[in-house]
Amino acid sequence: MKPIRYFLLLSSVIAFLLTSCTGDNNEVVVYTSVDQVFSEPVLKEFEKQTGIKVNAVFDTEETKSTGVLNRLIAEKNNPQCDVFWSGDPMRADVLKQRGITETYRSPAASGINEVFIDKDYNWIGFSSRARVLLVNTNLVKPQDIPFSILDLTNEKYKGKFTIANPLFGTTSFHIAAIFAALGDEKAKQFMDDLKRNGVVIASSNGDVKKKVATGEVQMGLTDTDDANEAVKEGAPVKAIFLDQNGFGNLIVPNTVSLIKNSPNNDNGKKLMDFLLSVETEKMLAESCAQMPLHKGVAVPATVPSLDEIAPMKVDYATVAQKSEQIKEYLKKWAGQ
Repeated sequence: MKPIRYFLLLSSVIAFLLTSCTGDNNEVVVYTSVDQVFSEPVLKEFEKQTGIKVNAVFDTEETKSTGVLNRLIAEKNNPQCDVFWSGDPMRADVLKQRGITETYRSPAASGINEVFIDKDYNWIGFSSRARVLLVNTNLVKPQDIPFSILDLTNEKYKGKFTIANPLFGTTSFHIAAIFAALGDEKAKQFMDDLKRNGVVIASSNGDVKKKVATGEVQMGLTDTDDANEAVKEGAPVKAIFLDQNGFGNLIVPNTVSLIKNSPNNDNGKKLMDFLLSVETEKMLAESCAQMPLHKGVAVPATVPSLDEIAPMKVDYATVAQKSEQIKEYLKKWAGQ
């Protein structure tokens, strides 16, 4: 090989190795459990504004939250991801407890209520959804709409309601929160009573929306973004906030975490700052009716305000632990 060609080849190899070792590529890797149709435009806007290429891994609807979570756990000793954008705090807290995330006090978090921020800043909440009972108004009279989730065990609702598989997504978070609120004995009784009352197990929250909208069932538990989609599609449905005079309605913020020893740590921080911004909250309010955690964000009239909802009091770390503890019970309950 001629000396000049050898020199050029050697220079290219050295440059590649230096870039790989320092993680100085102008890119960032994000794993997210948030629906691709809503999360991808936000990530594209970050790319546009910063010039940083985003390599995203999206969860599937059926394994919502657990697919990328398990991947992050498997990659703990060799991180491939910089940022975890979760659809709920429970998964973020599981990663914290396993030592997979690190502290980052993003300046963009100022103005967000500390109840939605991990005390060690291993995760920070933004744009929130709420769990709701979606009701088909053609099939259910106003006087027959339940006020509490516990009312769904009433025989008059037998076989007429649905929930998504409780092993995945926000439904798993919701059930774990109920266990934390009621205690194991009462919560198991509630779940067993639901099953005896003919609850229909849907494949996802989107499937819950579809079953209610088409009249396959009269009502179902889902999230405000799915409920908003049904309304926009013209379905005869109404979203009900439950337990407003009881233990409250579950609020489900997005969270973002920085992965420890990530390959593009600085760019990961930049992406976190962007996700926590007022701009991102405005985008998510407009695209999927998510409720901003920053005050004063202009949102469409169809987006409810957190100030209008009596929230369930939740210790996210406790709920994350409870989720792990009840996993085997829920597998049996769901017939898996």
